[in-house]
Amino acid sequence: MRLTALATFLGSIALAGCGHVADLPVEAASGSTPQIAEPAENLLPTFDVAPATGWPRGLAPVPAQGLSVTAFARGLEHPRWLHVLPNGDVLVAESAAPPQPELGQGIKGFFMKLFMKKAGSAVPSANRITLLRETDADGVADMQVPFITGLNSPFGMALVGSNLYVANTDAVLRFDYETGAESISKQGEQIAALPAGRYNQHWTRSLAVSPDDTKLYVAIGSASNIAEYGQEHEMGRAEIREIDLRTKAERLFASGLRNPVGMAFEPVGGRLWVTVNERDELGSDVPPDYMTAVQDGGFYGWPYSYWGDHVDERVEPQRPDLVARALIPDYALGPHTASLGLAFTEPSSAAPLDLKGAFVGQHGSWNRKPPSGYKVVFVPFSEGRPSGPVYDILTGFLSADGEAYGRPVGVALDGRGGLLVADDVGNTVWRVSDNETQSSGVQ
Repeated sequence: MRLTALATFLGSIALAGCGHVADLPVEAASGSTPQIAEPAENLLPTFDVAPATGWPRGLAPVPAQGLSVTAFARGLEHPRWLHVLPNGDVLVAESAAPPQPELGQGIKGFFMKLFMKKAGSAVPSANRITLLRETDADGVADMQVPFITGLNSPFGMALVGSNLYVANTDAVLRFDYETGAESISKQGEQIAALPAGRYNQHWTRSLAVSPDDTKLYVAIGSASNIAEYGQEHEMGRAEIREIDLRTKAERLFASGLRNPVGMAFEPVGGRLWVTVNERDELGSDVPPDYMTAVQDGGFYGWPYSYWGDHVDERVEPQRPDLVARALIPDYALGPHTASLGLAFTEPSSAAPLDLKGAFVGQHGSWNRKPPSGYKVVFVPFSEGRPSGPVYDILTGFLSADGEAYGRPVGVALDGRGGLLVADDVGNTVWRVSDNETQSSGVQ
């Protein structure tokens, strides 16, 4: 035990001071025409992990001017993803990574486990979806009850008619749903198996439904950073899969997406958009995470290249044929911001400050100096396309001393002018709204 503790201590000291310090501000690698820096060559990768502490009593995230924030629900267990039902009920997936002993092997695996624990990610998965219900219009959930239990690292949720779809890390399940139900006890029917396997570094599986309710889209992240465990472990991964809800037939919709997470159909252009976390260990400035309208049959570079034809020389064997057809994403969200949540405003619906565009939850970096992300941002849209620079909606998740009070993940509009934000370190769902519709302060 003493040797293990000593190794941990020495390793933390060694790695705390290593790595590349950013030469560019986050803004330089954001937007439709980001600056793509050269990779940084370092003996060791960049590590700058914010220790997860949770929120001190009386503190809350800081909303943009004109907005207020309250705690919609507290005392959750690692809340990651949100889905708002037509009757206003809110489903929250309380979930974490499944056991992955293979990823903990070797020196790199040892330190990755150490850093995940420090960042608040290495926690047991509650494996449930919880129902949050508000009955008195005060911006706080009055009911908080288990809705579906016994799941396997659940994440994405989608409702089509009376069918509720839930994406475990290894399967998509279908449950019978009745409006106003407070729980579902019957087992779900599996409609699709999803790859998990020995290596499952990117374990989340998000869902989106086509506007005509006939197709279900599943985002599946890669098993690794850059296929370092072998391409045989990446079969069916780093992709978006389309499932026909009538026949259950599946097909590949898009590929080369290292870790696609948030998915939603943009309401004006009608296209599917996704947020994607790009690769690690190339330095603090590159590559940017991004959001993009997904082209049917499109290839986005992973693992061979990023942001089009910027080749990753670490990957073997090289595939210049695939690099030549790699698409350039639509909009960069800054390097290592871990942009996860995605929610579009509807043209006729209420949203904070009457904004029109996309809210993005940025979980925050562990491998950039100084840190990036740790906030909720907004990307304005016009005629179905990004139309301006990103700006902050909710900040304050990272303290002045570099501690993580919280980390935002999923975002969702509640249909009443509020934005809900799942905070997996703060174990809270926050609600952001206009000052006029919600009194300020912490509840």
